[in-house]
Amino acid sequence: MIYYRPIAQTDAARPPLAPRLAGGWCWFDRLERLERGKKPRVVTVDDVPETVLRRLSLPRPAFAGLTLDAPRLMGILNVTPDSFSDGGRFDAPAAALAHARGMVAAGADILDIGGESTRPGSADVPEGDEIRRTAPVIAALVAGGLDAPISIDTRKSEVARAALDAGAAIVNDVAALNYDPDLAELAASRNVPVCLMHAQGTPATMQDDPRYDDVLLDVYDFLAKRVAAAEAAGIPRERIAVDPGIGFGKTVAHNLALIRGLSLFHGLGCPILLGASRKRFIGTLGGGSAATEADRRGPGTIAVMLAGLAQGVQIHRVHDIVETKQALRLWQAVTLGEEET
Repeated sequence: MIYYRPIAQTDAARPPLAPRLAGGWCWFDRLERLERGKKPRVVTVDDVPETVLRRLSLPRPAFAGLTLDAPRLMGILNVTPDSFSDGGRFDAPAAALAHARGMVAAGADILDIGGESTRPGSADVPEGDEIRRTAPVIAALVAGGLDAPISIDTRKSEVARAALDAGAAIVNDVAALNYDPDLAELAASRNVPVCLMHAQGTPATMQDDPRYDDVLLDVYDFLAKRVAAAEAAGIPRERIAVDPGIGFGKTVAHNLALIRGLSLFHGLGCPILLGASRKRFIGTLGGGSAATEADRRGPGTIAVMLAGLAQGVQIHRVHDIVETKQALRLWQAVTLGEEET
């Protein structure tokens, strides 16, 4: 199989015939042609099949009502006692509601609410516990007129059902609809968007000894198969986002290879979701107190987000909305000439 990774550009001096990447803020006139067992080579758009160019360049439809011609921020709300970064801080309903409203006021476009930690080494949480943690918070936010779609971060159909009944609008599954066979049918029947993430192994074992033949191409192939499976279940491609799963069954080298190659995933014809916020590799590379303290990894998280922006990534899942929104506004002003006041 031949893969084409667009070499994304953001410079204002765009050649007139250079396609826009996914209809967004990046453009490209060259691509990296990848094939297993062969040396990569750079080609021009004239050397690429029209069907490939079309999928790479077509604007992505709105996702949960949000246009994707500009980057979107997904704020993380973990209502769990044991998440790797903020476990226990927002598991009380009042604290969860206040934090959620604060993130939206600060610029979060989506809220992602999860009731089960999927940090390395974590165990499964019973469905009932997960529902009790998430559904009441979602219902209260919706009843309060929250001005942002809510995503339920779960692998389980009954948890998703309760969340959708409470007013959630997106299903974000770190198992890419592989864990619970009923989740795809539920998402299809409710006509809601889904986020499909790559993970190698389960949260309990995924960091034991992750291995790949070629991490970038292996993750791409996995996501291509999961998108096809979702479509077969009745979820159209325009309602699917893909996530390469930074930190889920990956070494530091694997994470970096995926971040460097993010633009490849535009070839799936779906929005890309990047979730690197406060992940361990940021502390490993950043050093200092960030190596052991997750909440010290904000600057490194922003650096990874900026790398994603430069490759046209549309949705960025982060903890620190205030700081990330500031960085996003400055990047847009300096790089794209977009001044938001």
